[in-house]
Amino acid sequence: MRFLANENFPLDAVEALRTLGHDVAWIRTEAPGISDVVVLSRAQQDSRILLTFDKDFGELAYRSNLPATCGIILFRIATPSSMEVARKVVSVIELRSDWAGAFSVVEAHRIRTRPLP
Repeated sequence: MRFLANENFPLDAVEALRTLGHDVAWIRTEAPGISDVVVLSRAQQDSRILLTFDKDFGELAYRSNLPATCGIILFRIATPSSMEVARKVVSVIELRSDWAGAFSVVEAHRIRTRPLP
């Protein structure tokens, strides 16, 4: 899958996904400091699923009419260490293949998914 990891996403999680063969672009190295609107626009242009810890993307997603090739996965999990986050991210991503076209919220013990408009 093609992902765009937001600037707040840990390197360990980015590398773990890349190790599994996913195509992961990372804002922290490619365009640090850009606005959330530009991040979302980039996900749209590159047909990537955005990985983030930033709750603001929920509202942005519904206002911007993301195409079905995009999606957003918001992680709302405790982050004791970046390695623990990487393990959780990998296990969640591998559960499904239908992330595109949805706004998903990953919590400690559940995943909520809504189709994007």
